Amino acid sequence: MAPTISDPAVVLVPHADCAAVLAEVPGLRPVVYDPRSALPPEARTARVLVAPFLMTPGMTALTGGMPDLELVQLLTAGAEAWIGRLPEGVVLSDCRGAHGGATAEWVVSTLLAVYRHLPRFGRAQDEGRWDYHRTEELAGKKILIVGAGDVAENTVRRLAGFEVSTTLVGRRARDGVHGMDELPALLPEHDATVLVVPLTEETRGMADAEFLAAMPDGAVLVNGARGPVCDTDALVAELDSERLRAAVDVTDPEPLPEGHPLWKVPGLLLTPHVGGSVPLTMPRAYAVVAEQLRHFVRGEEPPNAVHGAY
Repeated sequence: MAPTISDPAVVLVPHADCAAVLAEVPGLRPVVYDPRSALPPEARTARVLVAPFLMTPGMTALTGGMPDLELVQLLTAGAEAWIGRLPEGVVLSDCRGAHGGATAEWVVSTLLAVYRHLPRFGRAQDEGRWDYHRTEELAGKKILIVGAGDVAENTVRRLAGFEVSTTLVGRRARDGVHGMDELPALLPEHDATVLVVPLTEETRGMADAEFLAAMPDGAVLVNGARGPVCDTDALVAELDSERLRAAVDVTDPEPLPEGHPLWKVPGLLLTPHVGGSVPLTMPRAYAVVAEQLRHFVRGEEPPNAVHGAY
């Protein structure tokens, strides 16, 4: 039964700012909790848990102390940490739509950095060395985007002004989107391949040695998805050979430990999982969460509900 304004649903939220936004949604009573501490007494009657942006160890186990829980709402687009770990009947909803623009901006900026040799020029500046040489350009490139969701759509829009051609690959073929079964044939035809898929059993290790070998010499792999989507050993081998280049915002393992080979391989631009870390990250996420919970209080399934294996 949907909550009513006179009987609001208790929602546990990890931030006071999120509570302030959800307080404006009729039918909700947000209660702030600390993910690092025991849940407040209101957890016993809470019907919604808004998970923290950064997962903490044992976070999914907290749902065991929430007998009335009906919905776990995420502040992230990635849901892999929660899939298969919720009590029977509890709905999982992600934050798709909140972070696509920022992540797409990271994709475009790294492509520009690689093709215009910005890391090399940065090193030369640090050394006080005038490293004049001709660079490549993004214009005219063929970009393959593996993943056809919010991040992919935002990436296509942001690349539109750079005179590139883009090809989308999704789980299933549809208008304007190729299916995964077409991927092996598409890889050799593109100058860069961008990974923006969710981490699932289907995508784990997707960019393996065979995948990377199918990319043409000098091509660029961009991983804005999750570290385990790419086989780290296979990537290190290709970069060591200097046949491919790469830009990654995520690694496996993550954080990348001291002394790991990825720190030293040539042709790699590495950022520490900052694609979505911009000033408006949380306000955008709170707005998406509020919209999902408006559906919840009406007794409807949130539009971002995660089904099956994602």
